[in-house]
Amino acid sequence: MFTGIIEEIGVVMRRSGADLAILAHEVLGDLQLGDSVAVDGACLTVAALNHDNFVVQVSPETYSRTTLGSLKAGHAVNLERAMKADARFGGHFVLGHVDGVGKVEHVKDQGEFTLWRFRAPADVARYLVPKGSVTINGISLTVVEPERDSFSVAIIPTTLKKTTLGNKGPGDPVNMEADIIGKHIYHYMKGNGKEGITPDFLARHGFV
Repeated sequence: MFTGIIEEIGVVMRRSGADLAILAHEVLGDLQLGDSVAVDGACLTVAALNHDNFVVQVSPETYSRTTLGSLKAGHAVNLERAMKADARFGGHFVLGHVDGVGKVEHVKDQGEFTLWRFRAPADVARYLVPKGSVTINGISLTVVEPERDSFSVAIIPTTLKKTTLGNKGPGDPVNMEADIIGKHIYHYMKGNGKEGITPDFLARHGFV
């Protein structure tokens, strides 16, 4: 379980088959073999530890269904260790299970903020609601103006500085994870259609 609050930006040192070695500093503090680390929003297991890097093993499915498949040495990635039970919960419930790859559509300056618009795959778009949560490359963000297959988020300067989002631009792919609470509610209501929750009801309330 993660919160979507990025701890540091790591750098890919080496990619060899399933092994992905990442240079880091902050997350190495108390990291142990077998621990979970979110790399650009994908939950991975630590397979080896060194003084300045850690190694995770990535399955072919994860490589193919996330942006991790395009990583090369020198690429920057967002890192977050699994949350502690007694720690502050600064973002939202993030599982590290990427639902799909979306892309940046455009970025617009709004004073000190920037308004980013993303194109979302169907496995993410159906769960988006105004002021709801979404995870982009492991970052917990608040949804603004969701439409059928796109949505906006307002980004503060600190987020751009402390994550890899500042290096992204229109057309760039990003990992997306929909809010787990929204997914459970959606599937519960859809599964109870015979008890009065019909497809028309779901459509009227923005669930489809």
